[in-house]
Amino acid sequence: MRGQQAQVSQEPLSLAHAHFQKGEYAEAEALYSLFICRCGRADSAGAGPGSKCSPEDLATAYNNRGQIKYFRVDFYEAMDDYTSAIQVRPSFEVPYYNRGLILYRLGYFDEALEDFKKVLDINPGFQDAILSLKQTLLDKEEKQRRNY
Repeated sequence: MRGQQAQVSQEPLSLAHAHFQKGEYAEAEALYSLFICRCGRADSAGAGPGSKCSPEDLATAYNNRGQIKYFRVDFYEAMDDYTSAIQVRPSFEVPYYNRGLILYRLGYFDEALEDFKKVLDINPGFQDAILSLKQTLLDKEEKQRRNY
């Protein structure tokens, strides 16, 4: 049972997902933050294999906490969480897409295009990214035509 003691508890993550699905965002955010904090402590403690959170779980926690911040219109904080999710798991296309949407909304079309292209490198069938890429290109061209 020693290996199980070293594992970071999945309970906060499971509870966070449940609250997130119900739209109980304050509770979900607190639990995602707890899970992320515990992962950081386990990783920095160097407790050996089995002590770390899985990259999938940690990236999902960052991404979902970012979604909550996005819903609150805390765009820059949300982008920080999406970037953290990407750093933990670079092959996870969803945080690239989510960050791209914010960059698009803020008018950073070149950066948004980079994120949408990365999504499609990872998952060429991601339909929302295909549409967002096309719309970003159109809006970038329109902005250039109007010279603003």
